[in-house]
Amino acid sequence: MLFYSWQETALMLVAAIIIDWIVGDPRWPTHPVIRIGQWISWLEARLHKDEGAQLSPQAQRLRGVGLLLSTLLLAFVIMALALAASRWIHPWLGYAVNTWFISTTIAIKGLKDAAMQVYHPLQHGQMDEARKYVGYIVGRTTSELEEPEITRATVETVAENIVDAVVSPLVFALLGGAPLAMLYRSANTLDSMVGYRSDKYLYFGWASARWDDVMNWLPARLTGCLLVAAAACRQGCSALRAARSIRQFARLHPSPNSGIPESAVAGALGIELGGVNVYHGRTSERARMGWPLRERGKADIIHTVELLYTVSFLIVGGLLCALCWTWW
Repeated sequence: MLFYSWQETALMLVAAIIIDWIVGDPRWPTHPVIRIGQWISWLEARLHKDEGAQLSPQAQRLRGVGLLLSTLLLAFVIMALALAASRWIHPWLGYAVNTWFISTTIAIKGLKDAAMQVYHPLQHGQMDEARKYVGYIVGRTTSELEEPEITRATVETVAENIVDAVVSPLVFALLGGAPLAMLYRSANTLDSMVGYRSDKYLYFGWASARWDDVMNWLPARLTGCLLVAAAACRQGCSALRAARSIRQFARLHPSPNSGIPESAVAGALGIELGGVNVYHGRTSERARMGWPLRERGKADIIHTVELLYTVSFLIVGGLLCALCWTWW
């Protein structure tokens, strides 16, 4: 553990989750992930200029490794120094700083708010508004989507991010407090910014994409278990179907991790996810997950948000039970 025992860290994780339930992504001070993104953009502009495409694939990969290592190191060191300084000033300040910054690495309320921004226009038949807001959270073209496809895009995004924005940062926070959680968040931000299989980032973003896969490997599988448990707690969801869906469909997803939460949610809700997506005029066929027992509808956005929150409740409950067992 970095600075704290696991019991202290577990208590701070519970507090961080509660803070995120209430506050969400703070508008002030500037969110740390925004600063990380600014650093990545600044360094990318120097390592991967337009002429970077003229470099050999090996040279581009080496520069991408440099971007990855420098970003991870910077995030970890700055956070560790801030935590050490606050702890030196006063132990309770150290607790507060660690808890606050852990809360900024998770986004339970942020995911819910983004999903509800899509749901509310759908509820009132405002399709153009719904298409606009779903376009903020997915990379695919949304201008022609109807309700079932808008719902699919939203559900897939929330499901996938239960790993990236909830379980993974909490796992790393439990192992190493805010510094390790922020290191993970840096890796995830790198993947979201340069980890694409496009002409521009195929080689330069290779290291960031692969490292994000490595860091999410165990948390993704833990998330699958949590989603099965969450489905058992929600009326109208099927835990058995969620488990069967993971086993049958998760491996079909191009990501070694994202298929687990997406297939779990599809199975739990009895809907089919995946299918045809359009990216800037180019059509892409994604693996289909789950069984289309019924047509997707806007209510599935609510059900997915409920699964998201149930997962967070299970994490809080598990941490408190582990603490009670230790103290007993």
